[in-house]
Amino acid sequence: MKFIQKLANERFARSASKLMKYACYFVIGFTALCTLLSFLGRQSFTLHARTGTYENAIYAEKNHEPHSRSMTVFMGDDIHVWTNDSDQLDLTMYIGLSLLYAVQTVPMMLAFWFLSRVFSNIHRGQIFTEQNSVCLLCYGLIQCVSAVLVPFIKLLLCWLTNLLSSCQISIATGQSSLNALFPSIAFLVAAYIIHYGVHLQDEVDHTL
Repeated sequence: MKFIQKLANERFARSASKLMKYACYFVIGFTALCTLLSFLGRQSFTLHARTGTYENAIYAEKNHEPHSRSMTVFMGDDIHVWTNDSDQLDLTMYIGLSLLYAVQTVPMMLAFWFLSRVFSNIHRGQIFTEQNSVCLLCYGLIQCVSAVLVPFIKLLLCWLTNLLSSCQISIATGQSSLNALFPSIAFLVAAYIIHYGVHLQDEVDHTL
């Protein structure tokens, strides 16, 4: 109990909030870098070509040997790509792969930006504020909507890519949706708690 009380004091909370604010900035920056690498054709997938099947292949490579790869990103889904009749990957497939990565990372960057605002306010001693409530609400909603809709958007993007491309792509997605859904609901509840506390404090101030 004493250990918990030490962690719950204001000084520790402000210091931890400052650290977490910069951690959010790091996540946003790192995710932006990974998204850029994806748009540069360095997103890994399983490639099925006439010469064989290559795991962790990337669009930007011509030599499919593992030692030729560096600075690659992986989105967490099982992606398989088949080359066209010329045993090549066309531009439509490149666009499809890039959009599959972006549809996952862009909402994540936006969500962590809202979360960084909350940590920044707490570091300044602004805890029960309407802004914190709104930011937590936005974070929870973005994560909740992403967990539910992003897998379906990815499947739609795969379908459109197969429709327009001379290559073929398949994806197995949605494995971690529940892991992201339940924490996002917890943030929605936290947003309500802060919103309730703000209005309760207003009522007390007006009563006094």
